[in-house]
Amino acid sequence: MRQSRAMSMVEAATNVVVGYVLAIATQIVVFPWFGIETGLGEHLTIGLAFVGVSLARGYLLRRLFETIRIRGR
Repeated sequence: MRQSRAMSMVEAATNVVVGYVLAIATQIVVFPWFGIETGLGEHLTIGLAFVGVSLARGYLLRRLFETIRIRGR
């Protein structure tokens, strides 16, 4: 069964949101281990800097693999 472009975007967006929440939690725990002290606002900003890239990466990779799957039939 083929995945639509819209569902690819929904999947990629869900993956990014879950990843964003986990990244913020990880930063809050791990940064102090390396002597990096930041506030919540900075953690959120750092995380947001990567959201667009992660969303595009997830969507484009999904579409690439969908194209490969279709051509392989």
